[in-house]
Amino acid sequence: MKMTLRPLLLVALAAGFSALVLGSARAGGSHFFPPVSEPLVREECGSCHLAFAPSMLPAASWRQMMGELDRHFGEDATVDPEIARKITAWLVANAGDSGGSRYGAKLLRGVDAGAAPQRITGLPKWVREHREVPDWEWRHKEVRSKANCVACHADAERGYYED
Repeated sequence: MKMTLRPLLLVALAAGFSALVLGSARAGGSHFFPPVSEPLVREECGSCHLAFAPSMLPAASWRQMMGELDRHFGEDATVDPEIARKITAWLVANAGDSGGSRYGAKLLRGVDAGAAPQRITGLPKWVREHREVPDWEWRHKEVRSKANCVACHADAERGYYED
């Protein structure tokens, strides 16, 4: 009896270990950015667009963006000052050059220290990753904007940006 259970146990252990390793590899892959976990940020930012992972931009970018909500990419996205303060604090703490550096470092390569880029779509790595996308695809009615990640990356809201 012990002889027949042992191979089954070994197979189960190997399968469990493989799932754990593959899951970790995917979560730490070059196209994973932890999604927004803060409910206030998901609610306020996500009400108009995908709530972008804070690790995709440096802290200086988030500070500047949150300080200019009255002209947020052509829109007035002003929120209550206390809400803005809380959102800013969370974004800065998890920015690509601070708490989210494990993930953000790969996207922020080539960005000068202290720079405050406002568009993820203008980052050197983003541009390289999307250089083969034809211009007409960006204008497609289902896409309409380079910032509409979910149009092409079905799991973007979960942090996965693989094709």
